[in-house]
Amino acid sequence: MYWEKYSHDEIKKTIFDGLKNNASYDNHMILGLPGTYLDREAFYDDAPFLKDAPFLSALIANPNHIGCHTLSSPDPNDEFKGTQAIEIDLIKLCAEQIFEGEKDAQDGYVAPGGTEANIQALWIYRNYFIREQNAKIEEIALVYSEDSHYSMPKGSNVLSIQPIILKVDENKRTILQNEFEEKILDAKKRGIKHFIIVLNLSTTMFGSVDEIAPITNFLKANNIDFKLHIDGAFGGFIYPFTNPNNEFNFKNKDITSITIDGHKMLQSPYGTGVFLIRKGYMKYVCTDEAQYVPGKDYTLCGSRSGANAISVWMILRVHGSSGWKVKMLSLVDKTSRLCSKLNELKIEYFRNPYVNIVAIKSKHVPKKIAEKYHLVADSYEQEPKWYKIVMMPHVKQGEIDSLLNDLATFAS
Repeated sequence: MYWEKYSHDEIKKTIFDGLKNNASYDNHMILGLPGTYLDREAFYDDAPFLKDAPFLSALIANPNHIGCHTLSSPDPNDEFKGTQAIEIDLIKLCAEQIFEGEKDAQDGYVAPGGTEANIQALWIYRNYFIREQNAKIEEIALVYSEDSHYSMPKGSNVLSIQPIILKVDENKRTILQNEFEEKILDAKKRGIKHFIIVLNLSTTMFGSVDEIAPITNFLKANNIDFKLHIDGAFGGFIYPFTNPNNEFNFKNKDITSITIDGHKMLQSPYGTGVFLIRKGYMKYVCTDEAQYVPGKDYTLCGSRSGANAISVWMILRVHGSSGWKVKMLSLVDKTSRLCSKLNELKIEYFRNPYVNIVAIKSKHVPKKIAEKYHLVADSYEQEPKWYKIVMMPHVKQGEIDSLLNDLATFAS
């Protein structure tokens, strides 16, 4: 896992060169595109600081990255080929360096968020089963745990795929293997022949990480047709750097696609989910009717912000792989220190040791403390069972100490 750290000058040059290689609304006769720069009455394009602000310059230039550009080299006639090349470099970096894929063996794009990236995977696999296995839609099921992100029931609803929701252990947050096996075998008896499996690389509420091998070993032992998607929206930019034995990557042949979110650990703008998938699968969601789009479209959202893709690339290149690993390890270390204090106070909590989320049982946290520190509950519709803390870079040690003091006072 290695990628080079770039200096600010190198980053500026790459981005400004990319913008120069895009078509210019000022210098080219562009009459057919339903887009232009950001409104110049509201967003000044001649501010002197922009020469040192490549991301803001890209925002104002407003390149549209519609489509999936890893499927082929940027079209030389595409108006935004310059910045699309930066997104291609980003996808390669994520797929090949962070998730250990083979060279040029993955496709992907920067989606408006992890929700779309997850639904993109479900959409692809539903169509794959229908086209390649002659499946009827009622023969396809979506399997995920009760701790999974709400994009799973949303995707199930949108795509008319029936859900199979798995229970987890209340304290360990692990999928109950026996129930999983019973539900899969029962589904087969009911006529389900194809399964879309989603496992979590850090759940949103608990930071829990699902085990891959028990799930896939059972499916393969019983000759069950499945595709496996990893929802790493939260954990994708931290877990591979903090767990030296990480198995959530493309070296695992059972994994076909992965979601990661830039706007969580990476601190990029909202709207920077990243979808990664092995080559050969994007074709199942090609919108052939988008013939006015160079290369057609393969995404749910269609038009996408090129500037947002650039922001993710910038952050990874500013740190380099070594710098990013140091940053993630420091967050895990701060989280471990918090957990040590919780142990001293005999406060019950759940925490994966490679992730910066701590979920505390609600009996230890009165509502006024949860509100004071903006802790997030597992439910706002019923009495919460858990409150979570996320150790993000903005969290100061003094704030953690203050929380611990309040929790100690309540416990006494």
